[in-house]
Amino acid sequence: MATTAATLPFLHIPLPKPATPPPHALPLPTKLHPKTRPHPLPLLILLPRRRRGGPIAAFSAPASSSASASTSSLSAYDAREAEAAVAELLRESGASPADADAIAVRAPGYAAMLADGVRELDELGLWASWSSGAGGGAVEMEMGRLGFRRNVYLMGRSRRDHGVVPLLESVGVRLSSAKLIAPYVAAAGLPVLINRVKFLKEMLFSSSDYATLIGRNAKRMMTHLSIPADDALQRTLSFFEKMEARYGGVNMLGHGDVSFPYLIESFPMLLLCSEDDHLKPLINFLEYIGIPSPRIASVLLLFPPIILSDIENDIKPRIHEWEKAGIEQEYVGMMLLKYPWILSTGVIENYRQILLFFKRKKITSTALGIAAKSWPHILGCSTKRMNSILELFNDLGISKKMVVPVITSSPQLLLRKPDEFVQTVVFFREMGFDKETVGRILCRSPEVFASNVESTLKKKINFLVDFGVSKHHLPRTIRKYPELLLLDINHTLLPRMNYLLEVGLSKKDVCSMIYRFSPILGYSIELVMKPKLVFLLRTMKKPLKAIVEYPRYFSYSLERKIKPRFLVLKNRKIDCSVTDMLAKNDELFAEEYLGTGLLQKPLQPSKGS
Repeated sequence: MATTAATLPFLHIPLPKPATPPPHALPLPTKLHPKTRPHPLPLLILLPRRRRGGPIAAFSAPASSSASASTSSLSAYDAREAEAAVAELLRESGASPADADAIAVRAPGYAAMLADGVRELDELGLWASWSSGAGGGAVEMEMGRLGFRRNVYLMGRSRRDHGVVPLLESVGVRLSSAKLIAPYVAAAGLPVLINRVKFLKEMLFSSSDYATLIGRNAKRMMTHLSIPADDALQRTLSFFEKMEARYGGVNMLGHGDVSFPYLIESFPMLLLCSEDDHLKPLINFLEYIGIPSPRIASVLLLFPPIILSDIENDIKPRIHEWEKAGIEQEYVGMMLLKYPWILSTGVIENYRQILLFFKRKKITSTALGIAAKSWPHILGCSTKRMNSILELFNDLGISKKMVVPVITSSPQLLLRKPDEFVQTVVFFREMGFDKETVGRILCRSPEVFASNVESTLKKKINFLVDFGVSKHHLPRTIRKYPELLLLDINHTLLPRMNYLLEVGLSKKDVCSMIYRFSPILGYSIELVMKPKLVFLLRTMKKPLKAIVEYPRYFSYSLERKIKPRFLVLKNRKIDCSVTDMLAKNDELFAEEYLGTGLLQKPLQPSKGS
């Protein structure tokens, strides 16, 4: 396998050689993503950006405003006649009557282009020269006697695009791009291309359940890529940039009416992928390696070059590269679902660089494997950025031994920009923590350092202060339970606070409990808090203030510690506080209340159960 970055090879399909357009007709190159390097792109990829608006949906929605603008100079009658002529051309090229009518309706720009050509010949009296050049042999007078529809039809026939241009326009491709693409795919035949368009749309957009997830992952993949992009990644980034230029951006990637035109403009050779010989086998293979059928579209939309790749010669060898690296096939499928770019040769090569970097840092390859399985986006991260983060770890006193659990539990920290990580450190320093304490918080709860300071950390602090927790007590509260900063306000913090208020505690009591034992805000109401509180009040007959004095009560197992110790004390008719009953270890409890050194059955605390 080559170690240099290279694109996934496209299918080698024999294509007719189109006529070369004049130099002035060549479109400008698409603007490259900032993270890509310049490279020569074939004509089909150098398509001009799509204007906002324009027809989008295939065979369904009415023509858009921009398309209707191109026909505004036509009378309603002429527009209908031109549309009918286009439908006739489509039928002649093999489209069914229903498909021909649907495509013609969705290709007003093409009809207007033909109609404008007819009117121009009428106005300039050039039918004779046109007809001789077109090989029609008709004289100007004879052409003039033909109806408008017939002239539009003849104008369309002279273009010899075999109905492919209106088909492409009907699915939302710009007319200018459609004219460039058509010569490369027309040999497949219009009926085949119509069915292929339908198959591709069904394959990629049959379900909208994961549309939001696709857009979110596309943004994440673009943001965290910090290595030079190989050709396949450059084409994908160019496709994403076209999406970003329109309303909704890559968030609309999973919506076919929006993204399909850009997909065809960026990867026109998709139209030459045989359903039976290539597309269906590809779907079956992705299912075989563990991609759930509804999620296959996510993988393909996030890295379209996969569709153009040969399974045996391109995809399987790349998967084998990950298996050689110690990633089991079942995990390769999971990684591919999260980060389809693992099939990029550039990402595979970067993995080798990360492996050497980790070796120099005396971090095991096993740690890298664990991190990559859970957060494969790190495989697109440069070692330079990783080194910046590890240097910041070192500045906080994190030993090499502790680095491993940090990056295996929260690999996304390696993707953080240094200034973002420093902001989190400053946040804790401003709360009064020294570097050593900040380092301990990082080791205990690395995910906190992957959170946004403004939208997550400060928001939680402000919420606690607004509720009534003293700013003076906050450092201790956070130091004891930094995971508190990761809890959702509306779904976790507020419901637990409200529950404690509803059972009869005051805000002051709840704030005191949070200060004494902040993990209480992470316990389940139904599974932990409610059953233990019911047992305390009804069975043990203790007052509600007992949990204010000893909120750690909720951390002990009801079945393995609270009930057994209560029964021991009840049988001996001993009355003591909840603190005295639970705070002592088994040996001290037995010595004080049983007169022995050890309980027969050691009773261990169990957090949250």
